[in-house]
Amino acid sequence: MGLGGGFVLTLASPQANGTETETLDMRRMPPPPGADLDTRDKLVMEHVGLVKAMAGRLANRLPSQVEVSELISVGVLGLIDAAGRFNPALGVPFSAFARRRIHGAMLDSLRDLDWAPRALRKMRRDVDATMARLRSTLGREPESADIAAALNVPEAEYDRMLDQLRGADLATMRQASADGDGPGALEVAVDPGEGPHHTLERRELREHLARAIVHLPERERHILALYYEEELTLAEIGEVIGVGESRVSQLRTQALARLRSLLSEALQRKGTH
Repeated sequence: MGLGGGFVLTLASPQANGTETETLDMRRMPPPPGADLDTRDKLVMEHVGLVKAMAGRLANRLPSQVEVSELISVGVLGLIDAAGRFNPALGVPFSAFARRRIHGAMLDSLRDLDWAPRALRKMRRDVDATMARLRSTLGREPESADIAAALNVPEAEYDRMLDQLRGADLATMRQASADGDGPGALEVAVDPGEGPHHTLERRELREHLARAIVHLPERERHILALYYEEELTLAEIGEVIGVGESRVSQLRTQALARLRSLLSEALQRKGTH
C-alpha cells in the first residue's frame, strides 16, 4: 500500500531456528495530533535499517535469552513515535532524534522483562554502595584494588564480578557536547510538547551527569567517550588504549558503576536541600 493513509510494515529477524517475521499495521497507529501521516510513514520506511542495526548491537551486550526480534519490534514502535513527534525546526537531524527514542524503547522493554537475577541486582547494589563508601572515606575515587579489598574478594574475583554485571547494565550514558554547538545528548530526545518542569529536570540531570563524568578516572572517561560518542567496539577501544577487549569491558562496567554512585549521591544531596 502507498504511504498515504498508512501502510503495513513487515519485519524479518534472523533467529537460531530460522527467520522470524512480524507485521505492524501502521494504519492502526495514528500519529500524534498535528503530525503529518505521510511524513511519518516516509521517515519510518527510510530508517527501519537503523532499528535493526541498533537492535543487533544491543543484543551483543545482553544474555542470549534476549531475542533480537523483540528488540526490533519495540525499536520500530520507538521509531514510529519519533517520526510522529519529529520537528525539523529544532535543528536536530531525524536520525539523532530517532536513535535515542529507539534505544529508550528497547531499554524500557528490557527493564519490563526484568531478566536480571536477583543475586545479580544485589551484586550491583553492593558494588555501587561500596564505591560510595570508599569515595567518602578515602576522599578520592577508589581504585579497583580498593573496591576489591572492601568487598573482601581478590582482585581477580572482582574482575569476574564486573564481567557478570555487564549483562545487568542497561543504562546508556552520553557525554555532553564538548564544544557547546548544537543540542546536547539529553536534549535530543526531548519531546517538543514537554512542559517547562520536565525540561528543567532534564537540564538538571544533564548538569549532574556532566559533573559526575569529570570525576571519573581519565582512562575510564576515555573509554566511555570512545564507546558512546565515537561508537567504537570494545575490541577497537582495546587497540586504542592497549588492553584486551575483556579488560575494556570490565573498565566500562566499573565506570558506569561510578556514574550511578555519583549521580545517586548528587540526587540525594539535592533532595535534602
